[in-house]
Amino acid sequence: IDPNEGGVTERTNVNLDYVWKVGESQKLSVNAYASYYRLTLFNDFTLFLNDPDRGDMINQRDRRWLGGLDAQYEVKQRPLGMPLTTTAGVQYRIDTPRVVLASAVQRHQVGRVQDVDIVEQSVSPFVKLDLVPIEKVRLVTGARGDVFTFDVKERVNITDGRASGAATKARPNVKANLILGPWLATELFANFGTGFHSNDARAVIANPKLDALPTATGYEAGFKSRILPRTELSATYWFLNLSSELVFVGDDGTTQARGKTHREGLEVATTISLLDWLTFKGDFTWTRRAEFVDTGFPIPLAPRWTARAELTARLPWGLSTSAEMRYLGDRVADDFGFHTARGYTLFNWNARYRYKALEAFLSIENLADTKWREAQFFFTSRLPGEPAGGVPDVHFTPGNPRAFLGGIGLHF
Repeated sequence: IDPNEGGVTERTNVNLDYVWKVGESQKLSVNAYASYYRLTLFNDFTLFLNDPDRGDMINQRDRRWLGGLDAQYEVKQRPLGMPLTTTAGVQYRIDTPRVVLASAVQRHQVGRVQDVDIVEQSVSPFVKLDLVPIEKVRLVTGARGDVFTFDVKERVNITDGRASGAATKARPNVKANLILGPWLATELFANFGTGFHSNDARAVIANPKLDALPTATGYEAGFKSRILPRTELSATYWFLNLSSELVFVGDDGTTQARGKTHREGLEVATTISLLDWLTFKGDFTWTRRAEFVDTGFPIPLAPRWTARAELTARLPWGLSTSAEMRYLGDRVADDFGFHTARGYTLFNWNARYRYKALEAFLSIENLADTKWREAQFFFTSRLPGEPAGGVPDVHFTPGNPRAFLGGIGLHF
């Protein structure tokens, strides 16, 4: 509808890994990384709803340097004859984005809605214990602290609320995993853990009452078995509770906290060695519930059914090839379950051949050239001639057609 939509993005990464075996039972691991990221994106979500003459195009720009360090020290011991692996470490990350939201006409900026410089840092010390107190009983537990600092400076801001300031937020997290077995080549497990997602720094400063690090609590229980010949099978029933489901409103450059959510479902996976050179892998997930706790309304776009299958052949003369199927079922598109975001089934194929230091590969994505919808959202937009209030509908980005990707690599 609007041929001016699109954009340009780039990213450059540098990673450094260092591992030092201090002794037979001690190891130090350090990972340092740095990235430069740039995005310029033009979107016209609502078309002519807000500006019937020039259209509603927006321009989102992001320029940032980010870097971090992940260091951990591992010690293996046997207190009272029980195998124990203790890992202690710390993680650090810094992001320095400049984020701009502007109105535009045919990719020409006509006004800035928001322009802010952000420095967001986090320091996270942690400790992990992996203990086998008795035979066929394994306990993995740990604790972690996260301290975030948010520093936001506005260059221009016409949205509601304060856009400049600084804040520091912290929270603890814990996890515990229990593994029992194996009996008859089968293990049982139960896991519990807490986590979080960090809210947009602009929202944290604009609304000091907003929970900057909303809690995510997860539980799961299941089994993993090799009782069948050449087959590994696992099944897990899981629960996930979020204290705040956050939605980014791109048109306004703001975020909206939608309240508590609950998800639960079943995941099944298998790996089968059909032949020494031929392997099948498959898994599916069924989400039984995905809803807002306070209202019982469905979470828009939360997947209900997902599945993946892959058949891989690794031949002794250096050739490997695989065929893959990926499935996403239909799902609810709006708050009340009246509209549907269509699912899809895609097939991909790839082959890789290596001779000494030379490697070549070829892959075909969307092998059947299926017409499918990638990003989908339900909201109100307006075309010329439609009512001034617009028309609510499912809007989507078409998925990529059949695509070929190939290359040559040299190992040294």
